[in-house]
Amino acid sequence: MPTIAGMTRSRLPLRLILFGLLALAAVVLLWFAVSLLNGLLEFYERVQAMPLLLRVPLIVLAAAIFAALLWFGWKLLRPARARPTRAASRRIPDRTGVEARVAELREQSADVANLEQELLELDRRRLGGECHVALFGEISTGKSSLLRQLASENASAIEADVIGGTTRQVSHYRGRLPDGRELVIADMPGSGEVSGQLREQLARDEALRAHAVVYLAASDLGRAQDAELRWLAGFGKPLILALNKVDQFQPAERDALLDTLRQRYRDVCRAIVGLSAGGREVFERRIADGRLERVERERRPEIDGLLDALQELTRGGSAQLEAGREAAVLSSIELRSQQVAREMALRDSEACVTRYTRRAVIGAMAAVAPGTDIIIQGALGTAMVRELARIHAVPVRDIDIEQLLARIGLTIRSTTAIVLAIAGNAMKAFPGLGTLGGGVVHAFAYGLAFDSLGRALNLSLAEHARLDQFETERHLRDLLSEPGRERIERVARLVIDSLRKQPEAD
Repeated sequence: MPTIAGMTRSRLPLRLILFGLLALAAVVLLWFAVSLLNGLLEFYERVQAMPLLLRVPLIVLAAAIFAALLWFGWKLLRPARARPTRAASRRIPDRTGVEARVAELREQSADVANLEQELLELDRRRLGGECHVALFGEISTGKSSLLRQLASENASAIEADVIGGTTRQVSHYRGRLPDGRELVIADMPGSGEVSGQLREQLARDEALRAHAVVYLAASDLGRAQDAELRWLAGFGKPLILALNKVDQFQPAERDALLDTLRQRYRDVCRAIVGLSAGGREVFERRIADGRLERVERERRPEIDGLLDALQELTRGGSAQLEAGREAAVLSSIELRSQQVAREMALRDSEACVTRYTRRAVIGAMAAVAPGTDIIIQGALGTAMVRELARIHAVPVRDIDIEQLLARIGLTIRSTTAIVLAIAGNAMKAFPGLGTLGGGVVHAFAYGLAFDSLGRALNLSLAEHARLDQFETERHLRDLLSEPGRERIERVARLVIDSLRKQPEAD
């Protein structure tokens, strides 16, 4: 086996070299250790030979230098302390800034009536000086039954139904704590109801308007409940987690569940209590003649723990909790104003793409020798990119636009056959267009490519808040390869409108 023997001989010198290097390193390390030990011994002998007046200061100086090195190394290598992330990391919006944002949206013809109403309600509750508490939780957790125990007036008018989703709107009632102070209690629609998104939004908005929130649960919290609770805590909302219907658990099971909730949410909630909100219960009992009798009666409420927690939480009155309430409401308004701004940008960008697509169709029909270069090299492409960037508030440079259009040009050229095929098939679906010349087909292809470019830019700018060439190209390929029926019909209508206006122009 000459090959194997040759391989063995070729590896032998390398092994010898590595062994020699390791041996040399061992000798150098041993020499360094011996030299260091020898130096320390000489230093020790010289220190011993020094007078006492010189020896003591030298030892103190050496010890101080050694201690300073240890302290500096500990500062560099110690793990960083965990910093609190709740209130410290939450940015508190400025009232003036929020109002200016809403005013700016109003000037842009946006619908901000709900946002302005929130600001008015914020001021109204602050001037009223009443302490508002919201009952929040999923459907069928006993919110209406608990409200009947907390409300001091109109308690008989509060419905408590076994059917989930009974509460359809936000209602306010007055309640009284054991120390005589009054609360305004909000009964809200429950979350988790099928097709109840609008009512859930009403509940979330009212929870943010309240000074404090009682989150009611009838068992351990699921994923959706956990997310809701932490969402409220993210706004800095004072929370009480109340486990209802504890009388239906065995004592050991009840205590274990409460301990689990306290460990999990001790950094989220101000208090975690168990209670029984009452309501009606049905049971069977045996009468004297041996028959079973079905009995329905009111369940005895046990809400002392919740009353104590509410009393402690609101001890300072609404004034103590007003700053947190205002911050939560302003944060909500700020988020909603950002959503309005995004919707306006989407509306304006849609109009922009339609406007430039129409211009591209007209330009294609007027061209002597139509070609896709008009889309990527002409003034229309550059102008559309600039306007879409302005709508999305993304700064762009001329060189970035040129590079983007150059890259997009390659993509459009590589898919020209596909676009023309789609254009030809689409024209057949519209009576009269299918019999016209190739100029109309090319105009439709221009329009479809331009529409795809605009929509790809919109997607990229909205997702990344910058002019991303690769993402824009990816979206463009998807839009060109599989255009939806709605887009095809919209571009075809632009072609038809342009054809109708041509004789008028002539």
